[in-house]
Order: sequence, then structure tokens, then C-alpha cells
Amino acid sequence: MSGDADKRADAAEMKLAASPWKPFEARRRERDVKRGAVLRVAVSLFLEQGYDRTSLNEVAERLNITKPALYNYFRSKEEILVECYRLGQEKAMAGIERILAKPDTGLVRLRALIRHYCEVMTLDFGQCLVRVDDHVLSAPARDQVREGKRLIDRYFRDFLTSGIEDGSIKSCDVRLTVFAITGAINWVGHWYRADGEMTAREIGDTYAMQLTGSLAVEKT
Repeated sequence: MSGDADKRADAAEMKLAASPWKPFEARRRERDVKRGAVLRVAVSLFLEQGYDRTSLNEVAERLNITKPALYNYFRSKEEILVECYRLGQEKAMAGIERILAKPDTGLVRLRALIRHYCEVMTLDFGQCLVRVDDHVLSAPARDQVREGKRLIDRYFRDFLTSGIEDGSIKSCDVRLTVFAITGAINWVGHWYRADGEMTAREIGDTYAMQLTGSLAVEKT
């Protein structure tokens, strides 16, 4: 009996000695989930009332946490905005990578990018790219964000240029044409509503054809 009692005592001691902290991977996943929640609430507020009018106190209140608790995930409101921009650009680049994986003509790729970028403009993080002015950022942060924007613009130019070279797109001023195309798409981020008459996919399909209709070389 004494042996059984000793085993039970040892088991009890081991249980008491076990770490109250979760394993590292579990804690990291939990942190990522909470960090994502901060970003979703923040970008929603930025779009609703503007960056300048949004305070970290408001973000914390919507999350039912204290403002000091936010600093466990982000050091400042600017850092939150930069991450919102990054997520929008990341979504755009994910689509570009899928487009590049297929050996299509420049016209097909340009239309695919227009469709995808239109859909990005219907998402909160995508809308953040065009509805929150990056002038509110410090110079280093602004340079970082604008570099991401230039990268996306470069792919529009590359696809248009390759289309001219492979004969699927008529000769045109690449810079001005891309400016017109991206300008039209950016406005989707301003007027799109989830309860509107057209879905994001329908908007993308319509824009892809309308914005390239006069550029496409007719097949004979």
C-alpha cells in the first residue's frame, strides 16, 4: 500500500511541477490570432472614420482589451497601418505569382491581373491601399509602402509590354495606359459595397474586358 501511496504522491508532485505556460507553438498561434484580430479591427476603423480620427483606445475598446495590451502586438498606430498596407500588397502579389506560373500571352496575363486586383480592392486590406493616404506615415515607413506599390505597378507594365511584344496587345503608351487602368481599378476600393448589385468576381470580369477591349489585337 505504501508503494501505491508513494506513486500517487509522486504523480501529484509532477502535476504541480508542470509548467503553467502553453507550448511555444501553441502560444505563437494564439499570438498570431490575436494580432490578426487587432489588424482587422484597426483597418475597419481606418476605413470607417479615417486614420487620423482613429485612436488606439478605440481599437482596444472594440477588442475588449486595454490600450497597454495592444503594445504586446504593435508598438504604434503607424506600425499597425504599415502592416495593413503590407497585407493588402501581399494579397495582390499572391495573385501575381499565380499568373506568372502560367505561360500565357501578355493580354491574358493583363486581364488576369485586372480581375485579381479588382477583387483585392473589395477587401478591407486592399481598400486600405487606396483609401488611407500614405502621407500620414513617417518617411521610412512611407518609402517601404510605396516600394510595394511600385512593385505591383511594375507587373501591370510588364504584362502590357509583353503583350505588345507578343502581338496580343496593340502598340500604346505603356505608362499612360497603366496609369488609366490602375486608376480605374483603384476607384473600386472607394465605391464597392458587399451588398451591391455585383460580386467582386463580376466586377473583375467586367473591368478586365472593358479596360482592355480597345487594346486587344483582333484575331483574324
